[in-house]
Amino acid sequence: MRQDDWPSIAVLGAGAVGCYFGGMLARAGAPVILIGRSPHVEAITANGLYLDSKNFQQHIPVSVSTSVAAAHDAGVVLLCVKTVDTEAAASMLAPHLAKGTILVSLQNGVDNVDRIRVVVDGDVIPAVVYVAAEMAGPGHVKHTGRGDLIIGHLPRRAPAAGTPERGLAHLADMFSRAEVPCRISEDIRVDLWTKLIMNCADNAISALTRARYGPIVNNPGTREVIQRTVEEVLAVARGLAIEIDGHILDAVWKLGREMMPGAMSSTAQDIGRGKRTEIDALNGYVVRRGAELGIPTPVNQALHALVKVLEEGGNL
Repeated sequence: MRQDDWPSIAVLGAGAVGCYFGGMLARAGAPVILIGRSPHVEAITANGLYLDSKNFQQHIPVSVSTSVAAAHDAGVVLLCVKTVDTEAAASMLAPHLAKGTILVSLQNGVDNVDRIRVVVDGDVIPAVVYVAAEMAGPGHVKHTGRGDLIIGHLPRRAPAAGTPERGLAHLADMFSRAEVPCRISEDIRVDLWTKLIMNCADNAISALTRARYGPIVNNPGTREVIQRTVEEVLAVARGLAIEIDGHILDAVWKLGREMMPGAMSSTAQDIGRGKRTEIDALNGYVVRRGAELGIPTPVNQALHALVKVLEEGGNL
């Protein structure tokens, strides 16, 4: 495929998620620029992005920058920053977005699009991300599992039920051509909350135990904690009129045992690097919404509180 068959793509947040999906698009021939911190930018400038995938290992030439202004002429922007940086990143990005640019949020949590829309006047698309990846060093992303997306529209410019807008189809085709499976959701809120359940079930426990998903779901004690965590999130979702598939717990077990057993949660990776985590947008979000609805969430509250101790330096 010729490069001019692709939209120009900017990836804001050159961490594991941004480097994986940006790298896959660049590998397929798309014009991609990764926007990130100096150590990654310097390494990628010197040697290309090293994508150490479960399927291949390759140095991929790709443009890089430390400046948000580098997104000025992009047709598609992938926002891959941590949830704690959503508003700040969107505010910095807004002046550089061209008319008609599509902004895709590849982030954890369920409310990023609403927060982005406060400062960005344009088409903002939520994406549900399933990938096991981590930065193994500057400019080096290690991919160990999955690597697929679900996209859809949230109400404000929602299409008629069952008839996704052409823009979604074009996005899905763009990712699929880069060997990134991408499905268009009929109800993206359900898919966002399904991913939230997965994150609430595994992320905090992985951070607290320093364990990967496989051992967590196979341990009887942590299995019980996971089950109670999921039950609480389901109760909050029902309180918000969001109906999740009744087999979601089976999906949690399958994710840990078969699909991503070697994955270390992003929360655990953040704690290991001494960075702020996204726990406020995961278990913490469930606790806040539960309190608003009068729904108790004691297990999520405990997991949130314990991770906050680590985040604030309790592991020193």
